[in-house]
Amino acid sequence: GVSLGGYYCPRAVAFEPRFACGVVWGANHDWRDVQKRRLEKEGSFPVPHYWEHVRWVWGAKDMNDFMRIAEQVHLDGVVEKIRVPFLVTHGQKDSQIPLKWAERTYAQLVNSPKRELKVFTDREGGAQHSSFDNSANAGAYIADWVAETLGGRTAAAAAR
Repeated sequence: GVSLGGYYCPRAVAFEPRFACGVVWGANHDWRDVQKRRLEKEGSFPVPHYWEHVRWVWGAKDMNDFMRIAEQVHLDGVVEKIRVPFLVTHGQKDSQIPLKWAERTYAQLVNSPKRELKVFTDREGGAQHSSFDNSANAGAYIADWVAETLGGRTAAAAAR
């Protein structure tokens, strides 16, 4: 799950037993907090039509209704239900979603038989939101992790 998928993916994996593993590419553990911070910091104009768009997406009639809905958009009490391998990736300098939410997702993966937190730095690339500053690096890391986790062959494993 990328960006807001960092919220939806863990929910899907927690409640759907057919998933063999899960990965978030930009952990979005507490979207309610992200929206509150965005409103405080950027007011009514974070990007053109942002608030209008999210109200439409979530079916909210106004900002109060949207913020009421956003209060329920978090993963506390959900991530603990994940019982398959799970990779949490996040950019060290993600300006949209603080790193603390990736760390919280990782900390709550207590029932995952294999959990990993990978934080991408400036040096390796991928330090921004959902690694948009170097998505190839992060994508390769994620693909290798999934292949190794599911018993597949990767170039990195073959070189060892």
